[in-house]
This record gives sequence, structure tokens and C-alpha cells, in this order.
Amino acid sequence: MSEKLQKILARAGFGSRRELERWIAAGRVKVNGQIAIVGDRVSDSDKVTVDGKRLAPQQKRRDSRRVILYNKPEDEISTRKDTEGRPTVFDKLPPLKHGRWVSIGRLDINTSGLLLFTTDGELANRLTHPRSRIEREYAVRVMGEVSPEMVQAMHAGVVIDDHLCRFTDVQHYGGEGINQWYHVVLMEGRNREVRKLWESQGLKVSRLKRVRFGPIFIPSSVKRGQFQELAKTEVDKLVKVAS
Repeated sequence: MSEKLQKILARAGFGSRRELERWIAAGRVKVNGQIAIVGDRVSDSDKVTVDGKRLAPQQKRRDSRRVILYNKPEDEISTRKDTEGRPTVFDKLPPLKHGRWVSIGRLDINTSGLLLFTTDGELANRLTHPRSRIEREYAVRVMGEVSPEMVQAMHAGVVIDDHLCRFTDVQHYGGEGINQWYHVVLMEGRNREVRKLWESQGLKVSRLKRVRFGPIFIPSSVKRGQFQELAKTEVDKLVKVAS
């Protein structure tokens, strides 16, 4: 079975398909020693090189797909490198002989908790695409008095930045004084969406931690700044919800 070259490169984590089409057009990719062109299709038996470095055989890559769970601390950014020299979520990840780790979504600098990384770039794209409708669950500490009407409004949906944003579930988890903990669930997770929904009700989020992505929960054994490789059964769950 053959597949489009840019799809295979995306699966290996080199970038988006559109970005890789530009790499191919620039002559950075070869198939069986010949400069590739956009639209080329390759099979498991073809030899693919990027900037002179050979890609691992496709069947081997599919069989060795890896996913790790990382407990992100606050104050780390979700990009590979930072011009200001701040620590990034990629700094502590284990090195790879082939390809690179691709993040499955992002968390902003002030948000902690569950981040997933994979060696399968295509799987990452499918899991984060809006049409995947995968649940994200967050633990939120809110400052202020929360009324039933506010909760109902966030359930029904609030237009923020021209998008209808809503929680599919809001559960109270206790707290003291004006600081109350809630668990909330949403389906897409646009930039700062959790914070903006609470702010739309005149409330301030003082702590925010992601505790679940789809079928994967963050285990208590993985402390801040630590990672854990997912078992094949858990990876299969992610593949299933992404299909």
C-alpha cells in the first residue's frame, strides 16, 4: 500500500503536511535517491531521506508508535525553543534516535498538568483537529462567588472571540472561602478558553490544571516535571478515539 509522501513525513513528526509540501518543493526530500516532487506516493519498500537523513521504514514506524504523558509545571512554555530562554515542555523528554516528539495540543505558560507527546505526527494531528471532538477535563480554582446561573450560562455557551464556547460538564469539588475548586469539561480547548469562560462571568481563575485528555487521565504517581510512557493498551485507546 502506498501513501502520499507528505503524509508519511507528517506521521514522522517533521511538521504539518502544508509545511512539508514546501520542503519537498525545495528539494529537501529524496525517494530512492531521486529528488521528490509534491504528490509522490511511497510504500514500505521505498527509501526516504530528509536533508540526507534516512527515515525509518514505514512499517517499523507504525509498529513502534510511542506516546508519553508529561505532567507540565507552570512557567514552562509549549514550544520547542524560546527566544527568551525560558524552559520548554520539550526540555525533559527522552531523546529519540529517529524522528522527534510531537505535542498533542498545548497548554499555556500558566496552566499545568497533562500533556501528551507522540512519535506519530499524523496521530497528533487527528487528536487535536476540531472535528475529533475529544474531551479535555480541567481542575480549576476560581476566585469569587459562583451562582447556579453562571454555571448554566457556561453550559449553554458564551460567544468569545466570535466562537461559541461552552463547558459540557461543570462539577463543584469543594474549597475554602472565596477560592472554590471545579472540574470542567470541554470538547475543543481553544487558546485560554477555560479562563475566558469563567472571566465572562466576572470570575478569576487562580489555578488551572488539565487532568484528562480523552480516555487518558493523569496518574498521581507522575509528579510535576515527570513523564511516563503509555502502555500499548492506552495508546490503542487514543488511536481508537482519533479514528
